[in-house]
Amino acid sequence: MTRAAAEQFLQSLRERSAQVKHRLASLGSQPDVHVTRKREWGTERELEPLPMLHPEPTGAAIVFSRLAIVAVVVFWLLYVTSVVMRQLIDGPKSYQFMMESFGYLTVVTFLTFSALIYLITRQGAFQRFSQHVRVPRAVLDAFFSKHQPSITVLIPSFGEETAVVRKTMLSAALQEYPKKRVVLLIDDDPFKVAPEHSDRLRATRALAKEIETLFAEPRRQFEHALQGFEALTTPQRFITGDLLLEIAANYVAAATWLEELADRESIEDHVDHFFAEQVLRTLAQDLRLVGKALVMSHKKRARLATSRARELYSRLVWIFSVEVDVFERKKYISLSHEKNKAMNLNSYIGLMGGMYRQEETPDGIVLIPTTDAAKAHFSIPDSDFILTLDADSLLLREYCLRLVYFLEQPDNTDVAVTQTPYSSFRGSPTRIERLAGATTDIQHILHQGMSHYNATFWVGANAVIRKRALLDIVEKEWIGGFEIKRYIQDQTVIEDTESSIDLALHGWRLVNYPERLSYSATPPDFGSLIIQRRRWANGGLIILPKLFTLQHQRKLQGKPLSKMEFFIRLNYMASIAWSNIGLVFLLTYPYDGRLLSSLIFLAALPYFIAMAIDLKHCRYSYSDIVRVYGFNLILLPVNIAGTLKSIEQMLTTKKLPFARTPKVKNRTAAGFLYVISPLLIISFSLFTLWHSIEARNWGNAVAAGFNSLSSIWATLAYIGMRGLVEDLWYGFTDWFYVDAKSPKAPVPTLAETQDTDWQKILHPSPAHGFGSYPSKSK
Repeated sequence: MTRAAAEQFLQSLRERSAQVKHRLASLGSQPDVHVTRKREWGTERELEPLPMLHPEPTGAAIVFSRLAIVAVVVFWLLYVTSVVMRQLIDGPKSYQFMMESFGYLTVVTFLTFSALIYLITRQGAFQRFSQHVRVPRAVLDAFFSKHQPSITVLIPSFGEETAVVRKTMLSAALQEYPKKRVVLLIDDDPFKVAPEHSDRLRATRALAKEIETLFAEPRRQFEHALQGFEALTTPQRFITGDLLLEIAANYVAAATWLEELADRESIEDHVDHFFAEQVLRTLAQDLRLVGKALVMSHKKRARLATSRARELYSRLVWIFSVEVDVFERKKYISLSHEKNKAMNLNSYIGLMGGMYRQEETPDGIVLIPTTDAAKAHFSIPDSDFILTLDADSLLLREYCLRLVYFLEQPDNTDVAVTQTPYSSFRGSPTRIERLAGATTDIQHILHQGMSHYNATFWVGANAVIRKRALLDIVEKEWIGGFEIKRYIQDQTVIEDTESSIDLALHGWRLVNYPERLSYSATPPDFGSLIIQRRRWANGGLIILPKLFTLQHQRKLQGKPLSKMEFFIRLNYMASIAWSNIGLVFLLTYPYDGRLLSSLIFLAALPYFIAMAIDLKHCRYSYSDIVRVYGFNLILLPVNIAGTLKSIEQMLTTKKLPFARTPKVKNRTAAGFLYVISPLLIISFSLFTLWHSIEARNWGNAVAAGFNSLSSIWATLAYIGMRGLVEDLWYGFTDWFYVDAKSPKAPVPTLAETQDTDWQKILHPSPAHGFGSYPSKSK
């Protein structure tokens, strides 16, 4: 830039600075919320999310947490010694009573163990929240002005609504991070698109171009502003006067742009409101605050270091600089087409850092690696870090900045994955979504506590992954003549849990960052909740042997797993199985009344009190603990079905398809067996209540009565009479229909086969990736 051009540019700055005060006062209007799904009674209307920073636990909370752990252990020991052992010594010596005592003690011990792990991880979370100190924003800006590791955001998507995906992509694109790419990995079949889905798929494919076009103008504006600033201030150490006002004007311009974008957003539900307010407007407010601070510094005739001013300009450029792309692996026969999220991610990760040419073959398009840029049809840049993000999740603006900074610290070079376990969107219009969100927020606390004991598990909704760590755990195999790479395991449908153990086996750590920076949708109805929770319950038992392998390996290396790490990992992978099966035994088997004791209730009480306190801490109600209990009762069949699927997969070694949680506006129908099961639980609980009263077994009567009331309330509140009748009728009538079978095609003769497949005969597929098909002219 010449001196004359620089002077002209400075003059334009002076003219614009006169408008800064007026623009700073412009806060933008708030959109009205029009919820399309009918709001149920008993839901919440508060839309404000939980704070990003966890409040520091009080001394009383920490003391209670410790006493609760001690109380559980003491009451369990008292029960074992004063009830079970006494009955075995003084009670009947029959074989049946001995087996009942052993079985009852086993079930109670496993349930008590899970309650104890809850309290221990909760205590670990409190310690982490007490010790966490947030890195100042100026430190982050200074660090990334000199170090800019690249990051690629991968968003796997299958059958998602375009509006849902768009919000996720925008939240990733607006990350205040340099050198970022956002790639949407569409997993819909590109060749067999149902007519009713063609418009949605076309709109989803167009999102990349739409977002880049949307960001193009502000990006050019702030890049030009940074260039002009560099030309004017190169020899100076400090800036004052109009240059300060120009930075302020640019920050206000960026804030205004974001506010106008928020004004244009269609607000149909609580997730839309969260996106407009917490992703767009909160970023705008922060930028406007910086602009106001710059104006005040100008009034005080303060000086600003040129390096700091450069960081402020760079921040604006980072926000609006993003490369957005769409990739569809199912267009290429050389990539895996397995129907799961893990292989969708693996297919793209395996291509990163390479150039490829496309060759058309009789079977489809093959990707051939090449080092000749002139012959390559496309290239995929490599990246230092990978952020995996579910298509229904949203990130707050500093997610990438803070998590990558954490990974770049010298003490964290052995950390492979860091994440903020997702929280729920508040203001849910349905009761079941509200309660599912409550359990999500509780799980956030527990996952934070796991990191205190080095027992972190990767939660697949969002995570920043060190690419080098994935190269350590990659597995390769040849399928159909093509090399298939697996970075994230797909043996089970909980691929993130299995990969967590794989990374630990290779000496890597995983850490949960102790803030709330990510949010994800929870199922809004019973049908979609069944699909999600059945998937969560499936796979833990299959992965369990890897935990024992890790324990043995660490022992040989002289770095044994701590007992707490082992127990927490064991509970995470197997507790769904033993807890739900144990509850079934307690609900159905008529144990001898002499085995019952108030000590069991006292051993469980600290767990329920602690969870009630946690629910209140997360802005729910103390009484929600009873609703959570009933909620888990009607989910018993779902969790057991997932556990049985794990056993089936262990016996057959057959992979199960990934069941995607539906994210649709309408209600998802529940399977017949899952709808009839709550009715059976209610019926059996009422029968047990009547039988216990007749037998004057008052302990069992109280328990059965409580189970009856809880399951009745949960069925009416979370399934509803209308949904119950609809799903029962649909499930019953569905048995009368079968899928129409297409007529079998005639078996071709040898001559027909040779005539049809002449290209395959003359040009066979490349063996093990070597050779190539003849290219068709483009």
